[in-house]
Amino acid sequence: MGDVFDGSGSGSGDGDVRKAQKLPIPGKRNILITSALPYVNNVPHLGNIIGCVLSADVFARYCRLRGYNAIYMCGTDEYGTATETKALEENCTPKEICDKYHAIHRDVYKWFNISFDEFGRTSTPQQTEVCQAIFKKLMENNWLSENTMQQLYCDTCEKFLADRLVEGTCPTPGCNYDSARGDQCENCGKLLNPTELVNPRCKVCATSPRIRDTNHLFLELPLLEGKLREYISSMSVAGSWSQNAIQATNAWLKEGLRQRCITRDLKWGVPVPHERFKDKVFYVWFDAPIGYVSITSCYTPEWEKWWKNPENVELYQFMGKDNVPFHTVMFPSTLLGTAENWTLMKTISVTEYLNYEAGKFSKSKGVGVFGNDAKDTNIPVEVWRYYLLTNRPEVSDTLFTWADLQAKLNSELLNNLGNFINRVLSFIAKDPDSGSGKGSGYNSIIPDAPGAETHLLSKTLGDKIGTYVEQYVEAMEKVKLKQGLKIAMSISGEGNAYLQESQFWKLYKEDLASCSIVMRTSVGVVYLLACLLEPFMPSFSIEVLKQLSLPLELSLSDEKGDVGKARRPWEIIPAGHRIGTPVPLFKELKDEEVEFFRAKFAGSQADRADRAVKAEAEANKVAAQLKNTKISDKSGKRERSTKPAAEAKPKAAAEQEITINRLDIRVGLITKVQKHPDADSLYVEEIDVGEAQPRTVVSGLVKFVPLEEMQNRKVCVLCNLKPATMRGIKSQAMVLCASTSDHTKVELVDPPQSAIIGERVAFSGFDGEPDVVLNPKKKVWETLQVDLHTDNGLVACYKDLPFTTSAGVCKVSSISVGSIR
Repeated sequence: MGDVFDGSGSGSGDGDVRKAQKLPIPGKRNILITSALPYVNNVPHLGNIIGCVLSADVFARYCRLRGYNAIYMCGTDEYGTATETKALEENCTPKEICDKYHAIHRDVYKWFNISFDEFGRTSTPQQTEVCQAIFKKLMENNWLSENTMQQLYCDTCEKFLADRLVEGTCPTPGCNYDSARGDQCENCGKLLNPTELVNPRCKVCATSPRIRDTNHLFLELPLLEGKLREYISSMSVAGSWSQNAIQATNAWLKEGLRQRCITRDLKWGVPVPHERFKDKVFYVWFDAPIGYVSITSCYTPEWEKWWKNPENVELYQFMGKDNVPFHTVMFPSTLLGTAENWTLMKTISVTEYLNYEAGKFSKSKGVGVFGNDAKDTNIPVEVWRYYLLTNRPEVSDTLFTWADLQAKLNSELLNNLGNFINRVLSFIAKDPDSGSGKGSGYNSIIPDAPGAETHLLSKTLGDKIGTYVEQYVEAMEKVKLKQGLKIAMSISGEGNAYLQESQFWKLYKEDLASCSIVMRTSVGVVYLLACLLEPFMPSFSIEVLKQLSLPLELSLSDEKGDVGKARRPWEIIPAGHRIGTPVPLFKELKDEEVEFFRAKFAGSQADRADRAVKAEAEANKVAAQLKNTKISDKSGKRERSTKPAAEAKPKAAAEQEITINRLDIRVGLITKVQKHPDADSLYVEEIDVGEAQPRTVVSGLVKFVPLEEMQNRKVCVLCNLKPATMRGIKSQAMVLCASTSDHTKVELVDPPQSAIIGERVAFSGFDGEPDVVLNPKKKVWETLQVDLHTDNGLVACYKDLPFTTSAGVCKVSSISVGSIR
């Protein structure tokens, strides 16, 4: 069975809870979505992710948003030569390779919030059952033939060499690529037979193989060409196939269809149920597309209601350009040959290649950023999703560069989208009663806005947005994802222009009624942006809804009239609704971070072990330097200490004395928090403590502090404890809390709201520099902790000295005379 990621509602993709199985519903749009099954022999890179699973996820989320009955099927492609080859390299069995890399793929896609309804595998009994049933139908209908073919045999390895166990020079004129595989040239994309290679060599032992006869089964594509051409000519128009899909398909048809071998001399695969071929397995490109069907059969025993129901189900398939012929020629020919009523592909969405900096991503050579690398950068997932989708290679190859990612984050997400939402919500959240008579804001309450439909500026904005939403729907229905994203972001730009033109900050004093119209209209646009951008950045939309204090449910349904409401954004959120606490949605990516990442991810994956060691050493060096800083102003920026190096070093005698200044307690901001995947009582937080990257911190607070109270909260963080691994996750700091004597109540130690992120908590009379890392053997923390407590006034103290920041003292909510740890 596979993994079920949360695919309902907004499709957060962050749960493995098996939900009720969806079946086609008469009278509704029933949409079956697949993405090319990623091969299981390596870690997926960004090009793989945008090429299939992420693009399909955006469309699946859009379908759910529109109220369509949609399911998204995917899984790992596990059979074939590449798995056997990888198993040889890693000295284990093919099944062990598949188990290992299936888990890696699953975790990468889960982090990227991919909302599969089922993420399965092809190495299942269901795959064998469906694959063999289709084969038997083809045999019955006489679409298969037996033939002797010449295949390369390695005398050293004593076996026939499968396509991918052979490398050589590509025979295509003008290519001459010297590392072409036996099945396809990576350089020019030409499909090959191993015997066509110039100067072939065995990939295992590098000796030259010889040609030997071997018997195999073939699919008679020429005999199926009439049925296939009829399908292609009708469906490519009805399904608005992308131009690159049509071109690749026509190229195959123009060359003339040839019989294609569907069996291989391998052990790892679906066994051929035929007496004379029982020692062979099916060729991976015969059985891999059948994986869509078998994975659906793992999702529901009533899978035929999806796959043998063309009258009521539309099949949308997503893939990279090198997979096109197998989905437009091979797979439909296979299904047509069974003479059964299969749901054939209606729409195919194809991407070109995403290249990395100066060259190609390569799984084999490890060039570029891979899925687990993206997570390790601490750049939020919504930023990765946004960048990949704005850069989606829909009509030609595109290029990933760190400078471009930085520009799009800082300019489009931070300064455009984030700025608009934060301006609107922050103004509404302000307390108008400042005591001076000069306050402004609505105390977090959405104002009433009578007369909005006659307010010219707002009416003009509503008309523009209504048109944009209609264009968005039109683009997304045609699977023009990049265009849909661009249109949604244009609405944010219109919102910013509307705010500027309205001069709402002046209106508040001069024309409060008009200001209220502008604010209620703007907050409606904020909600609309959360809705339109949910397919692209679901975690962003969830955060916006939290700040709006609205349920985590979004809709763009025709039945509910949601599209029409976009022309009246002032009606979207009711007057009197209280919003939550606004916080910035995006964080600037700095030049030095970009240079760090560019250097870190250059070269192959094999080199990364060495680079990781160097990077960690460099990170420790930077962390040590950060300790030697002081607060320069209240902007949150830090400047280097002007002490000479010799003066900055603690004296030997001072090192022996255990004083409170040896603790590096800082003001931190929890930017992200979730429950530990392997421990019910633990949270895993990402905390900004004023360094280049947030720190990962594991805290045992689940029973005491609700998840929503942890998010975007300022806390006191002990930063120089030695990192400790807690249930498989390394904790790089500790959040300070107060507890009652019986430990039945625990509260966070709160710095003032205006305290500067990264500033060090001070104690009067203790000015020395902290230890870089506390030595556990010296028991520094344990010795000082006994004197950390809260006083009767709820102030956090060391002995009788309060925890002090530039904005005041740190306190707790209700625990007096409690212990701090």
